[in-house]
Formats: sequence, structure tokens, C-alpha cells
Amino acid sequence: MSAKTVKKLVDLAELPPLTPAQKAELAALSERPDSEIDTSDVPELPKEFWKSAKRGLFYRPTKTSTTVRIDSDVLAWLRAPGKGYQSRINAILRREMLAKVK
Repeated sequence: MSAKTVKKLVDLAELPPLTPAQKAELAALSERPDSEIDTSDVPELPKEFWKSAKRGLFYRPTKTSTTVRIDSDVLAWLRAPGKGYQSRINAILRREMLAKVK
């Protein structure tokens, strides 16, 4: 039997609506007190762990090659610190994207 991989792109700015069953389940969960939640299989991490935790350490988004036209002075500014100007462009664009999505 061969496995079939299904990919679906989700627009985080416009998530699909919840079904009535999903809404009911979320409502029921939100009404439960924390004392009723069984976390024995996932013990709480100590505060020391969170002091050195790093977000997105294992997340690697897919990359797409593209061509863009950038003003020469902006490109010179991005290249001035040295290697990694494309990563800097991506970081700036991601920061703006996340600010708009929130």
C-alpha cells in the first residue's frame, strides 16, 4: 500500500470557520477547571528550562526562489553587515507579516 501525502496551504489571516462540533468541544473544554485536566503524561517543566528556551528551534519553513526588484541603496544597506543579506530580507518581511497577521 502506498502512502498518499496531502498538502494544504492555510492562510493564517483567514482561517476556515469552526464546525458546530468543534465550537461545542472548545466551549466544553473552556468550562473545565484546570484541576480536572490530567497532565500526568506531560509533567510541567521547571522555570529554569524556560529561561534558556528558544522558539522555533526545529521549525524550518520551505523556501521559494523568486526575483524581486529592490532599490540599490536598500540592497547596499542589507549587504553592508556582510553575508546573510537574503536572510535579513526574509527576517524583515517575516516580522512585518507577523505584525499584520496578529
